[in-house]
Amino acid sequence: MIKVSVLYPNRTDGRFDLDYYTKTHVPLVLERCGDAIKRGEIERGTASAGDNSSPPFRIVAHLLFESTEAMQASFGRHLAEFVADLPNFTDIEPVVQVSEVLL
Repeated sequence: MIKVSVLYPNRTDGRFDLDYYTKTHVPLVLERCGDAIKRGEIERGTASAGDNSSPPFRIVAHLLFESTEAMQASFGRHLAEFVADLPNFTDIEPVVQVSEVLL
């Protein structure tokens, strides 16, 4: 399995419209990627580990794909459209990581 993680750093001066993100952006990604997405999760950071301080990331999204090829044929194919939608809900530059799921 291949996991795409999109992490939005928790900047105090950053704007993030969670309503737009969940009602417009996420449905756009799901519609464009279709059945290629095997599972997805969205998380909202609540604290940093151990010291109860602010979380390092405000929002984290994970998308799981069967293979690199499936990810590139769906998510990768529409990446420019997804990136173009970012200013509609945030001014925070996301950190994106593609990983191979080992367990």
